[in-house]
Amino acid sequence: MALMTFTERPEPAIDAAERPMLEGWLDYHRETLIAKCAGLTDAQLREASVPPSALTLLGLVRHLAEVERFWFREILAGEELPHLYSTEEDPDADFRVSDTTTWAETEAVWRAETSAARESAAAFGLDDFSRGVGSAGKPFNLRWIYTHMIEEYARHNGHADLVRERVDGATGV
Repeated sequence: MALMTFTERPEPAIDAAERPMLEGWLDYHRETLIAKCAGLTDAQLREASVPPSALTLLGLVRHLAEVERFWFREILAGEELPHLYSTEEDPDADFRVSDTTTWAETEAVWRAETSAARESAAAFGLDDFSRGVGSAGKPFNLRWIYTHMIEEYARHNGHADLVRERVDGATGV
């Protein structure tokens, strides 16, 4: 098996204050996901992990773009936005890719959403509550959202590890 080589990811500081620590770990996991996609063709990025699962690297990036949009813009900032990919009829559409889904488009959407997420978060303190509410009708503070997003990326980066190894045998970071 080949060992993956990546461009530099931001290593979280070991002595940072709470907010830079949370932001550092989130950025680390964001770039880990993108690194898992590095060097693959669109066809490889659309390759399903293990049938019958349809999980792909492109689907994971699309899903996390939608998650960024939801938590930082819709919940935290209270923006009313349409879903990027999912619908009421197909809530998992973000994971589904077609033969025309490309890395260039997927990465551009993901980068736009992570940039917008950073802008939204910059307007809030860690203890500030969101303008939007979750399904239970309650707001979340930014600290909770950061922690949840780190968990979300960490979980899906584990999926990405397995999908990448299945696609081309590469393992590592």
